[in-house]
Amino acid sequence: MRFSLILILPCFISINISAQDDIVSKMEEIATIDQKVMMPMRDGIRLCSDIYRPKTDEPVPVIFSRTPYNFNSWGNGEQRTRTMQQAYEAVLRGYAYVVQNERGRYFSEGEWDILGVPLTDGYDAFEWIKDQSWSNGKIGTLGCSSTAEWQMAVAALDHPSHACMVPQGFGAGVGRVGDFFEQGNWYRGGAEQMLFFAWLYGVEHDKFKPRIPAGATQEDLIRISRFYDLAPENPRVDMSEALLHLPLTDILQNIDGKREIYDKMITRKPNDPAWYEGGLYHDNMGFGVPSFWFTSWYDVSISPNLELFNHVRNNIEDPAIADNQYLVIAPTLHCAYKRAKEQTIVGERNIGDARLNYDEQIYDWFDLWLKGIDNDFRKETPRVQYYTMGSNEWQSADQWPPKSAEMVTYYLSSDDGANSLYGDGTLSINQTNSSGSDDYIYDPMNAVPSYGGNVCCTGNAVKGGAFDQQHMETRQDILVYTSAPLSEGVEVSGFIESTLYVSSDSKDTDYTIKLIDVYPDGTAYNLDETIQRARYREGYDKEVMMTDGEVYELNLTPMSTSNYFEAGHRIRIEISSSNFPRFARNLNTGGNNYDESEGVVAHNAIHHGGKYPSRIVLPIVK
Repeated sequence: MRFSLILILPCFISINISAQDDIVSKMEEIATIDQKVMMPMRDGIRLCSDIYRPKTDEPVPVIFSRTPYNFNSWGNGEQRTRTMQQAYEAVLRGYAYVVQNERGRYFSEGEWDILGVPLTDGYDAFEWIKDQSWSNGKIGTLGCSSTAEWQMAVAALDHPSHACMVPQGFGAGVGRVGDFFEQGNWYRGGAEQMLFFAWLYGVEHDKFKPRIPAGATQEDLIRISRFYDLAPENPRVDMSEALLHLPLTDILQNIDGKREIYDKMITRKPNDPAWYEGGLYHDNMGFGVPSFWFTSWYDVSISPNLELFNHVRNNIEDPAIADNQYLVIAPTLHCAYKRAKEQTIVGERNIGDARLNYDEQIYDWFDLWLKGIDNDFRKETPRVQYYTMGSNEWQSADQWPPKSAEMVTYYLSSDDGANSLYGDGTLSINQTNSSGSDDYIYDPMNAVPSYGGNVCCTGNAVKGGAFDQQHMETRQDILVYTSAPLSEGVEVSGFIESTLYVSSDSKDTDYTIKLIDVYPDGTAYNLDETIQRARYREGYDKEVMMTDGEVYELNLTPMSTSNYFEAGHRIRIEISSSNFPRFARNLNTGGNNYDESEGVVAHNAIHHGGKYPSRIVLPIVK
């Protein structure tokens, strides 16, 4: 789920055609290539697949990648070359590589539905692959983002040939897990994440798209794929402007986008039964596959991703599965693991040498489970490999959070008001007995802009990563609470919990929070952020409005990071009621929000001290 520049398309940068020709030539030297194989599903639908396998008569293990993106090898584009390069690497190491389009995508038959593709498609693909003469019956799945999101729910089906998997940046496949009801990244804390609004514009095929006649032969498909690859080229759209449109229901219509899937999803509530009928993984499902998980600190779904890893490790009854879960947490943006350099810049922050031997570890994992090689992966690979920003180093742990992390509470307080960087809001481990409050105005027509952060897929609307927040903190509708300079360095690694006592004169509003590392010169780098829609404070199965004058306890979904706050640095949080367009604006009316065009101004307050101990709880590694 990625985009490139202002074009709202999957973020595949144009490449030199000669690079495409070069990798194809290399592949032809070592592989038997079988393209446009139409793999049958149980309902008669055929899914288009390209198969690359070593030139040998011996059966080989299989790496399987299923994707909604275009991998047609005729033409140029980073995705197509990357697919061929992945296939080449797999074949070179003795694996067959199978890449397949989801149903309804490009040359695959049927109708596509984001997060709603039948789970049986994955199971049926495993059945077909294992029965091929060139397959040894062991299959590993691999992919990032939309090429990963289907893997978890299929793992719940526990197909005997699905021997292992490597899901990367997989949040869009996580429905409900623990306290997280993100439903495939559509929601956070009951507020819509606008990434899918932009992503669907770039990837959804129109219902009036050209279609290949039913029953087309492989020969026909190979021939016509050289001339027609069925890839739409959407008009340029400035998403920073497009996402401003109200009501939300009309955003895609306003930019002449395809609307069928969006129209039905925008009206779904966080616990709508429809979320549980498609391809999402929920924590009431089983899980049957050894997994090597890849996540990143500045991805859109880092917290639910980590929660899912813990869920599988701690709740799956089969010890052979629970004990074979491994995790990497990189300090990068969505699916940008291999872009780490000797001097890695994420947003504006230099986080040092964040490189890791990803390919070596992944293929050791595949060799273990698909070839049965008794290598040293489990002996030498830490259970959790995580990168700590600030100290700029890879670290390891036996669990997440690290066992030595202790939860330390920091309380919010102020004397004259925490409004903006120039207020006197403080964070302290000492709780004050006197009650106070910080009031601010939230106007949805003048929302706090998203600036950096843990994002994906919003085109030019939001830049992800760490950015200096100082100029943002001059706004009066941002409350700023800062600790005293640290006398010694502090590592914060794990889930960050936050409890706020809030009030509003509106029936419903949102509350946002952001964790920040403040340097001695005032530079303030964001680490993670979250949001909570007040109407869902008692659960996502009901909506409870606010009453003017009442104070409510609000527990926000946990944030996550690993950051070393050096001596002299300060820990800061920002609180507001919007982070737009990372999250959709709450119009404060108490209505549906998605079909409304007019908002009302909310007078919101954060209460602290005494009987209202608003606080943030940090996992500090001793």
